[in-house]
Amino acid sequence: MTDRSHPTDDWLPPDQQATRKFPVVGERTPTAEALDPARWRLTVDGCVSHPRTLAWYDYMALSHGTLTMDIHCVTRWSRRRTTFTGVPLTRLLEGVGVSSEASTVRFVAYSARDHDTSLPLAVALADTWVVHAADGAPLSVEHGGPLRTVTVGRYFYKSLKWLRRVELRADHPLGYWERTDGYHDGADPWPGDQRYVDGSLKPTELAALRAGRGFARWRRQTVRSADLRGWDPAERVIGAIKLKNCDLREARLPGADLRGANLTLSDLRGADLREAQMQGADLEGCRLAGADLRGADLAGAALTAASLFEGPPDAPTVEARVDGARLEGVSGLLEAQRRWLEGRP
Repeated sequence: MTDRSHPTDDWLPPDQQATRKFPVVGERTPTAEALDPARWRLTVDGCVSHPRTLAWYDYMALSHGTLTMDIHCVTRWSRRRTTFTGVPLTRLLEGVGVSSEASTVRFVAYSARDHDTSLPLAVALADTWVVHAADGAPLSVEHGGPLRTVTVGRYFYKSLKWLRRVELRADHPLGYWERTDGYHDGADPWPGDQRYVDGSLKPTELAALRAGRGFARWRRQTVRSADLRGWDPAERVIGAIKLKNCDLREARLPGADLRGANLTLSDLRGADLREAQMQGADLEGCRLAGADLRGADLAGAALTAASLFEGPPDAPTVEARVDGARLEGVSGLLEAQRRWLEGRP
């Protein structure tokens, strides 16, 4: 048994929230081959002298062990001491003859969008396992079953669901989330600033967005880390815009149509969202303390690790205003936030 969990009570990285849950984030389903034992294969290739392909029974015949680690998700939740069953990457690479040119390990998923992630070889050898069970039970499909990677000490987007390929490389390609959404390639939770790289907009583009007219353009791309404090767009039909890790403090959005919007990790503290239409919005990791959500429709919204208050659960210092808000079918609220919401008069 390998225990790599944090040894002290001071185990939460900056801006993370503790939970006993194991929230489902990211993709939910793989391609069909991942769930068919007759077709499932795991390939190890690239900068190796002896590539290998494992069927499921080959993988299960390996000598398995357990790894206990803390999970830190980029969407601001952390789960302490999860125990995974599988093999360290070093064991999987035994006998393949890793070339001296190899500097990176790229993991590729059974997914419709070909999700992948990359780690420096030294990091992967020290910290990555390939696992098939969590807390004594086979991994559920939505958590990456039948087989996934987990990497100690990195945000969980560096741990890949539905593993199908381990590729040793001489270069260092960015992973899926780093390429498409600007996630930080380092992914170290402890500095507190390795969630995203810098903002994605030029000053002229930011000015155009702040003006708030013609949102079709902004629905086709992901805007990240934009300073939209006090935003008061001219148009209120905004729709399924993607504003990730953006600063929307004190934004003036009463009655705005934000149905299907993706506001992951954005800061909405103090925002005016009265009567806003936010059905099905992705609000994972959002800060909503002090926001005015009276009469807003958040039915079906994803609220994993979103914060509706700040301060200790028994005496919050800043709270969202949720009177008359529609919250049917919202998902993902962590325990303290759920208790606060259910305990309101």
